[in-house]
Amino acid sequence: MLRRPLAALGACVFVIGAALVTCTGGSRDGAPASVFATAPSASAIAASAIAASASPASGPIPDGYRIQIPRLAIDLPIAEGDVQRDTVDQQTPENFAFHLPGTGIPGKGSNSYIYSHARRGMFLSLWNAVEGDDVWISTPDRSALHYVVSEVHPRVPPADVVWVQPTPAERLTLQTSTGPNREDPRFVVIALPR
Repeated sequence: MLRRPLAALGACVFVIGAALVTCTGGSRDGAPASVFATAPSASAIAASAIAASASPASGPIPDGYRIQIPRLAIDLPIAEGDVQRDTVDQQTPENFAFHLPGTGIPGKGSNSYIYSHARRGMFLSLWNAVEGDDVWISTPDRSALHYVVSEVHPRVPPADVVWVQPTPAERLTLQTSTGPNREDPRFVVIALPR
């Protein structure tokens, strides 16, 4: 019963990954690329499945969360992603990291999926992540959640959607793009609580 919502959530991640790749152009200087059209029906289905699969540990991320990876000079506020805006309209805002709707909220005991553009000042430096890098999430109540990078996957195929699935234990899944085409791999980093 949970497979259908997870498959749709995976389709959403594929679409978001493709949108981020297209918007970043895959260039190291962050120059934008051309925009491609994404079928709204696929995004609408994915958004419905995401909402249906939400658990108490998931839901919209409240205002006031921030991600910091000091060694990589990443320091961004985290906002709730928007499937329509980020995939169909291709209007993903700059200077934010985004929480994928339907995935866990950091600190709530499951998989929190966070994505951002591969641009300077955003997640471009994520390409230089190594095991052992510290990742900090600050919460609205000024708590600091400490994670450590445990895995780096520089070439994840766009159709590989296992990364968005709920996990029995706390983890962060961070994602950015690697190139300008839909078929280009995604760059995925896993961080576990310290």
